[in-house]
Amino acid sequence: MDTTLAGILFLGSLVIALAVVYRPLGDYMYRVYSRSEHGRAERAAYRLVGADPDAEQTWGAYARSVLAFSVAGILFLYGLQRLQNHLLLSLGFGPVKPDQAWNTAVSFVTNTNWQSYSGEATMGHLVQMAGLAVQNFVSAAVGMSVAVALIRGFARKKTDRLGNFWVDLTRTCLRVLLPIAFAGAVLLIAGGLVQNFSGGHAADTITGARQLVPGGPVASQEVIKLLGTNGGGFYNANSAHPFENAAAWTNWLEIFLILLIPIALCRTFGRLVGQNRQGYAILAVMGTIALISVSLVNAFQLAHHGTVPTAAGAAMEGVETRFGVANSATFAGATTLTSTGAVDSFHDSYTSLGGMMTMINMMLGEVAPGGVGSGLYGMLILAVVTVFVAGLMVGRTPEYLGKKIGRREITFAALYFLTTPALVLAGTAVAIALPEGRAGMLNGGPHGFSEVLYAFTSASNNNGSAFAGLTVNTVFYDTALGLCMAFGRFLPIVFVLALAGSLARQGAVPESAGTLPTHRPQFVGMVVGVTVVLVALTFLPALALGPLAEGIGS
Repeated sequence: MDTTLAGILFLGSLVIALAVVYRPLGDYMYRVYSRSEHGRAERAAYRLVGADPDAEQTWGAYARSVLAFSVAGILFLYGLQRLQNHLLLSLGFGPVKPDQAWNTAVSFVTNTNWQSYSGEATMGHLVQMAGLAVQNFVSAAVGMSVAVALIRGFARKKTDRLGNFWVDLTRTCLRVLLPIAFAGAVLLIAGGLVQNFSGGHAADTITGARQLVPGGPVASQEVIKLLGTNGGGFYNANSAHPFENAAAWTNWLEIFLILLIPIALCRTFGRLVGQNRQGYAILAVMGTIALISVSLVNAFQLAHHGTVPTAAGAAMEGVETRFGVANSATFAGATTLTSTGAVDSFHDSYTSLGGMMTMINMMLGEVAPGGVGSGLYGMLILAVVTVFVAGLMVGRTPEYLGKKIGRREITFAALYFLTTPALVLAGTAVAIALPEGRAGMLNGGPHGFSEVLYAFTSASNNNGSAFAGLTVNTVFYDTALGLCMAFGRFLPIVFVLALAGSLARQGAVPESAGTLPTHRPQFVGMVVGVTVVLVALTFLPALALGPLAEGIGS
């Protein structure tokens, strides 16, 4: 079959499958977040943390709960890594060095899952299970909880309450993530992924050497790594490793898991605000950006240049032959459009423009469809910015979902949007300026700059993927990227919750002849335009120094 046709069929089947589950899963999550009854296991969890499930929180209390829970997670995961040699199932590994333990703890708690280490050669089974896999669940649940709090800000009137973080967190884990993860893990095991406590099996390589290939509880971690848009792999090769991604159909399933919840949350949003058409509008924005982006990544990889790619028929460097170029390019597009960061191919080996598209996907704010929860609240922030801009154009106070967007609201939205670019550009500049930053660059010129830019873009946007041509297992990069991950996650969350609190205190503004309809194709096109223009104005100079310069010169 023609490579391009196979890629179209692969992508088309994904779209159809997501369309089928959009409504039932979205409606199910609506019921999860809108009903008041608590299960027995949930009440036990509330007692454990000392929370009153029937008491709702202000935006400030909600934010403090998020931050306190996350700080506790960082401390626990840091301690677990540092004490690894004293734990069961350590496989003989020693403690993780301090700067790397800090980086990894922040990485998994912030839903980034940036890895400056080889998992199979650094982490024992207990740390992988009790530390990393658990954070894959709860960090995803934090993002979904914050998104639901923002939706309540739009839906509620004249109140300062946004729900209860501990209830939202617990329900997300027990009612949404765990059931889907269990079913997904069974399918992945059936597809050939390993699930055991093996210390490893010796294998003969093609060069005649002996290599120890460790087993472990891989499938259970793999499924939540994708479902929760986390991205941290059990093995250094991530989803290119056959124990994490065994065949073409498991590759399809893994992309489906990545997109499943972020897409369905649009339906949940529409139900919670009482206007399903608003959910479809947000989905249309996400879908438009995603389809254009994935198509471009595929085009740049399939429309190869140079003698070797031409002879091979495609840009096959760094690509697994069992997946091929099209499926790998779609995987790369899906993981960088979301906050997943998993890889089944080597992004550093992509064509200059193909690699640029993976960076642009993250620079867009990962909103198409974005991470679980974080993609939705990021897109809603862009919708707020769009109605504000439209209001300026016609000279009236902008409104969105019956709420006025005034100085206070647009200030929080602007601070949200400016946080990540400031971290990306400042971090890249510092790394290029300092000898410690340049020491990790394996390449010079535009490609070396692209590697550094990609690293800070990935960390600050809580993505976690890497070009992999940059040596980041150093004190400088462990520290700098860890700070970017922390600020890139928690500052935007605080601004989102502050915006939600401001919106919830308002009453409903009735629609008038001057109200901008936010459910029509016109608004969808405006949001897409605002998203692209904001990113272009912010990052185009940096892209011109890296991938664009490399692409023009090649």
